[in-house]
Amino acid sequence: MKLLERLREPRPAAACKLILAVGLLAAVTLWGLFCGDAAVQADFSRKNLAPGPACLFGTDWLGRDMLARTAAGLSLSIRIGVVTACVSGALALVLGAAAALLGRWADGFVTWLIDLFMGVPHILLLVLISCALGRGFWGVCVGIVFTHWMSLARLLRAEVLQLKTSGYVLAARKLGQGSVGIALRHILPGVLPQFFTGLVLLFPHAILHEASVTFLGFGLSSEQPAIGVILSESMQYLATGRWWLAVLPGAALVGAVLLFDLAGRSLKQLWAVTVPAEG
Repeated sequence: MKLLERLREPRPAAACKLILAVGLLAAVTLWGLFCGDAAVQADFSRKNLAPGPACLFGTDWLGRDMLARTAAGLSLSIRIGVVTACVSGALALVLGAAAALLGRWADGFVTWLIDLFMGVPHILLLVLISCALGRGFWGVCVGIVFTHWMSLARLLRAEVLQLKTSGYVLAARKLGQGSVGIALRHILPGVLPQFFTGLVLLFPHAILHEASVTFLGFGLSSEQPAIGVILSESMQYLATGRWWLAVLPGAALVGAVLLFDLAGRSLKQLWAVTVPAEG
């Protein structure tokens, strides 16, 4: 009931920001899907062109349109971010709820698992998992999923523990409702605002870590027009003055991350809840 009341409250500024951010991200994703062929098409007659009216982001050493490559790379990164964040968020919800509802042994095991994963730096654990799975698309996705659930699981565990001792849950238990019914009717709706807000805030971390691992050579293959591949390939040409090969794709990646951050903060304002930042 509290969730419905919060959603009914007028917050036009936050709603407009959320719609704008989601709309722009969806537009970039769709645009990138249609730029797949142009992103890999070489044209040696116009190689190494600086940004201008004909090519807004310039061209690279093979004459490939950097705007098309950037759009395709952002689209791929956003899709990876959405898939991995959703799976990682679902894992966090299951483990966080299990730790709070299944007794001391489950709580101790999940807490130990959280501490174990958080004891290893994100990027190092991601590289290890990606390499163990042969790198590529699935290696990166699995690595991101298993390195981004811990903070959200810890938050949801704390929220469920707090809701277990609330008055309406205790009253429902005294009225004879079972544990499953209480969890679905009273506890789950209470943690959904924190879950969805935390889920949105997982997206930028997933995108940045995918680009970082790919940039280091442990992620997506060089044949794919991913942002990490573009930035990695452009490093050897920066000394020759071709700044646009790295600066413009990097700025586009930062813009996508900021849009996800704007969506998360707007969603948090709509639900008027406080979610700590992902580490």
